[in-house]
Amino acid sequence: MSGPDRANGARQRMAYETARIMVEQGLADFDRARRKAAERTGILDRRSWPSNEAIQEALLTQRRLFRDLHHARELAQLRRDAIEAMRAFEGFSPRLIGPVLDGTGPVELGIQLYLFAERPEEVVFRLLDRQIPWQERERSFRYGGGERRNHPVFRFLARETPVELIVLPRTALRNPPLDPVSERPDRGADIGEVQRLIAEGGDQDLRLSGS
Repeated sequence: MSGPDRANGARQRMAYETARIMVEQGLADFDRARRKAAERTGILDRRSWPSNEAIQEALLTQRRLFRDLHHARELAQLRRDAIEAMRAFEGFSPRLIGPVLDGTGPVELGIQLYLFAERPEEVVFRLLDRQIPWQERERSFRYGGGERRNHPVFRFLARETPVELIVLPRTALRNPPLDPVSERPDRGADIGEVQRLIAEGGDQDLRLSGS
Protein backbone atom coordinates (compact mmCIF):
# COMPACT_ATOMS: atom_id res chain seq x y z
CA MET A 1 0.00 0.00 0.00
CA SER A 2 1.38 3.42 -0.94
CA GLY A 3 2.01 6.21 1.55
CA PRO A 4 -1.09 8.25 0.62
CA ASP A 5 -3.26 5.12 0.77
CA ARG A 6 -1.94 4.26 4.23
CA ALA A 7 -2.57 7.81 5.43
CA ASN A 8 -6.12 7.78 4.05
CA GLY A 9 -6.78 4.41 5.66
CA ALA A 10 -5.49 5.64 9.01
CA ARG A 11 -7.58 8.79 8.69
CA GLN A 12 -10.76 6.82 7.98
CA ARG A 13 -10.05 4.43 10.84
CA MET A 14 -9.52 7.31 13.24
CA ALA A 15 -12.65 9.12 12.00
CA TYR A 16 -14.73 6.02 12.74
CA GLU A 17 -13.10 5.50 16.15
CA THR A 18 -13.52 9.17 17.09
CA ALA A 19 -17.20 9.04 16.12
CA ARG A 20 -17.66 5.83 18.13
CA ILE A 21 -16.13 7.46 21.21
CA MET A 22 -18.39 10.49 20.83
CA VAL A 23 -21.49 8.29 20.59
CA GLU A 24 -20.49 5.94 23.43
CA GLN A 25 -19.37 8.66 25.84
CA GLY A 26 -21.80 11.38 24.81
CA LEU A 27 -18.98 13.76 23.88
CA ALA A 28 -19.50 16.87 21.79
CA ASP A 29 -15.85 18.02 21.81
CA PHE A 30 -14.20 16.86 18.57
CA ASP A 31 -10.65 17.54 19.78
CA ARG A 32 -11.04 15.62 23.01
CA ALA A 33 -12.60 12.62 21.26
CA ARG A 34 -9.94 12.73 18.53
CA ARG A 35 -7.15 12.58 21.13
CA LYS A 36 -8.83 9.61 22.81
CA ALA A 37 -9.10 7.89 19.42
CA ALA A 38 -5.40 8.51 18.76
CA GLU A 39 -4.54 6.82 22.05
CA ARG A 40 -6.77 3.84 21.24
CA THR A 41 -5.55 3.38 17.69
CA GLY A 42 -1.91 4.34 18.22
CA ILE A 43 -2.16 6.82 15.33
CA LEU A 44 -0.06 9.64 16.77
CA ASP A 45 0.93 11.41 13.54
CA ARG A 46 -1.42 14.40 13.41
CA ARG A 47 -1.13 14.46 9.62
CA SER A 48 -3.19 11.25 9.66
CA TRP A 49 -5.86 12.65 11.96
CA PRO A 50 -9.31 13.28 10.40
CA SER A 51 -10.87 16.70 10.08
CA ASN A 52 -13.96 17.68 12.08
CA GLU A 53 -16.01 17.34 8.91
CA ALA A 54 -14.79 13.76 8.31
CA ILE A 55 -15.68 12.88 11.90
CA GLN A 56 -19.11 14.44 11.48
CA GLU A 57 -19.73 12.32 8.38
CA ALA A 58 -18.71 9.22 10.36
CA LEU A 59 -21.07 10.27 13.15
CA LEU A 60 -23.96 10.58 10.72
CA THR A 61 -23.21 7.15 9.28
CA GLN A 62 -23.07 5.54 12.72
CA ARG A 63 -26.23 7.19 13.94
CA ARG A 64 -28.14 6.17 10.82
CA LEU A 65 -26.99 2.57 11.27
CA PHE A 66 -27.22 2.16 15.03
CA ARG A 67 -29.53 4.79 16.49
CA ASP A 68 -32.29 3.13 18.50
CA LEU A 69 -35.94 4.03 18.17
CA HIS A 70 -35.96 5.90 21.48
CA HIS A 71 -33.18 8.24 20.36
CA ALA A 72 -34.90 8.87 17.02
CA ARG A 73 -38.16 9.76 18.76
CA GLU A 74 -36.31 11.98 21.23
CA LEU A 75 -34.59 13.85 18.40
CA ALA A 76 -37.88 14.29 16.52
CA GLN A 77 -39.52 15.68 19.67
CA LEU A 78 -36.68 18.13 20.18
CA ARG A 79 -37.11 19.35 16.61
CA ARG A 80 -40.79 19.91 17.28
CA ASP A 81 -39.86 21.76 20.48
CA ALA A 82 -37.42 23.83 18.42
CA ILE A 83 -40.22 24.87 16.08
CA GLU A 84 -42.26 25.98 19.09
CA ALA A 85 -39.33 28.05 20.37
CA MET A 86 -38.73 29.52 16.92
CA ARG A 87 -42.36 30.62 16.73
CA ALA A 88 -42.02 32.30 20.13
CA PHE A 89 -39.12 34.36 18.74
CA GLU A 90 -40.25 34.58 15.12
CA GLY A 91 -39.67 38.33 14.99
CA PHE A 92 -35.93 37.63 15.17
CA SER A 93 -35.63 35.39 12.07
CA PRO A 94 -34.72 32.30 14.15
CA ARG A 95 -32.47 29.61 12.72
CA LEU A 96 -31.93 26.19 14.29
CA ILE A 97 -28.29 25.08 14.53
CA GLY A 98 -26.32 22.43 16.41
CA PRO A 99 -26.97 18.78 17.25
CA VAL A 100 -30.78 18.98 17.11
CA LEU A 101 -30.47 20.10 13.50
CA ASP A 102 -27.76 17.78 12.21
CA GLY A 103 -28.54 14.81 14.47
CA THR A 104 -24.90 14.06 15.23
CA GLY A 105 -24.36 15.26 18.77
CA PRO A 106 -25.89 14.25 22.10
CA VAL A 107 -29.45 15.53 22.30
CA GLU A 108 -28.84 16.38 25.96
CA LEU A 109 -27.17 19.56 24.73
CA GLY A 110 -30.63 20.84 23.86
CA ILE A 111 -31.83 23.39 21.34
CA GLN A 112 -29.59 26.11 19.90
CA LEU A 113 -31.05 29.01 17.93
CA TYR A 114 -29.55 31.96 16.14
CA LEU A 115 -31.66 35.09 16.63
CA PHE A 116 -31.01 38.29 14.69
CA ALA A 117 -31.68 41.69 16.28
CA GLU A 118 -30.50 45.27 16.04
CA ARG A 119 -29.87 45.22 19.80
CA PRO A 120 -29.68 42.26 22.24
CA GLU A 121 -32.07 44.16 24.52
CA GLU A 122 -34.88 43.38 22.08
CA VAL A 123 -34.51 39.69 22.92
CA VAL A 124 -34.33 40.52 26.64
CA PHE A 125 -37.67 42.35 26.36
CA ARG A 126 -39.23 39.30 24.68
CA LEU A 127 -37.95 37.06 27.47
CA LEU A 128 -39.39 39.44 30.06
CA ASP A 129 -42.74 39.60 28.24
CA ARG A 130 -42.95 35.81 28.35
CA GLN A 131 -41.75 35.70 31.97
CA ILE A 132 -38.89 33.37 31.07
CA PRO A 133 -36.01 33.30 33.60
CA TRP A 134 -32.67 33.11 31.86
CA GLN A 135 -28.93 33.10 32.31
CA GLU A 136 -26.74 35.30 30.14
CA ARG A 137 -23.17 34.90 28.98
CA GLU A 138 -20.98 35.73 26.00
CA ARG A 139 -19.47 33.35 23.51
CA SER A 140 -16.81 33.90 20.85
CA PHE A 141 -17.67 33.03 17.24
CA ARG A 142 -15.37 32.87 14.25
CA TYR A 143 -16.17 34.52 10.93
CA GLY A 144 -14.59 34.39 7.51
CA GLY A 145 -11.14 35.92 7.23
CA GLY A 146 -10.23 34.78 10.75
CA GLU A 147 -12.28 37.46 12.49
CA ARG A 148 -13.70 36.61 15.91
CA ARG A 149 -16.66 38.35 17.55
CA ASN A 150 -18.34 37.94 20.92
CA HIS A 151 -22.12 37.60 21.00
CA PRO A 152 -24.57 37.33 23.91
CA VAL A 153 -26.15 33.95 24.64
CA PHE A 154 -29.35 33.61 26.67
CA ARG A 155 -29.95 30.18 28.17
CA PHE A 156 -33.13 28.85 29.80
CA LEU A 157 -35.08 25.64 30.33
CA ALA A 158 -38.27 24.83 28.45
CA ARG A 159 -39.91 21.78 30.04
CA GLU A 160 -36.47 20.57 31.19
CA THR A 161 -35.00 21.05 27.70
CA PRO A 162 -32.03 23.46 27.56
CA VAL A 163 -32.53 26.26 25.04
CA GLU A 164 -29.78 28.64 23.93
CA LEU A 165 -30.53 31.87 22.10
CA ILE A 166 -27.45 33.21 20.34
CA VAL A 167 -28.15 36.83 19.45
CA LEU A 168 -26.43 38.06 16.30
CA PRO A 169 -26.70 41.41 14.51
CA ARG A 170 -29.08 41.61 11.56
CA THR A 171 -26.11 41.83 9.18
CA ALA A 172 -25.17 38.27 10.18
CA LEU A 173 -28.18 36.99 8.23
CA ARG A 174 -26.02 37.47 5.14
CA ASN A 175 -22.71 36.70 6.83
CA PRO A 176 -23.24 34.21 9.70
CA PRO A 177 -20.48 32.74 11.88
CA LEU A 178 -18.56 29.75 10.60
CA ASP A 179 -19.64 26.25 11.51
CA PRO A 180 -16.85 24.90 13.77
CA VAL A 181 -17.06 21.55 11.98
CA SER A 182 -17.27 22.39 8.28
CA GLU A 183 -15.71 25.88 8.61
CA ARG A 184 -18.38 27.13 6.21
CA PRO A 185 -20.95 29.84 7.05
CA ASP A 186 -23.45 28.28 9.45
CA ARG A 187 -26.78 29.46 8.07
CA GLY A 188 -28.85 27.03 10.13
CA ALA A 189 -32.43 26.11 9.22
CA ASP A 190 -35.57 28.21 9.35
CA ILE A 191 -38.96 26.92 10.52
CA GLY A 192 -39.94 25.61 7.09
CA GLU A 193 -36.70 23.66 6.73
CA VAL A 194 -37.06 22.10 10.17
CA GLN A 195 -40.66 21.12 9.40
CA ARG A 196 -39.47 19.48 6.19
CA LEU A 197 -36.73 17.64 8.08
CA ILE A 198 -39.32 16.18 10.48
CA ALA A 199 -41.67 15.26 7.64
CA GLU A 200 -38.88 13.46 5.77
CA GLY A 201 -38.08 11.28 8.76
CA GLY A 202 -35.44 13.41 10.18
CA ASP A 203 -31.97 11.95 9.69
CA GLN A 204 -30.58 14.25 7.02
CA ASP A 205 -27.94 16.79 7.78
CA LEU A 206 -29.14 20.04 6.22
CA ARG A 207 -25.76 21.69 6.54
CA LEU A 208 -23.81 18.91 4.91
CA SER A 209 -26.34 18.69 2.10
CA GLY A 210 -26.05 22.42 1.54
CA SER A 211 -29.72 23.25 2.20
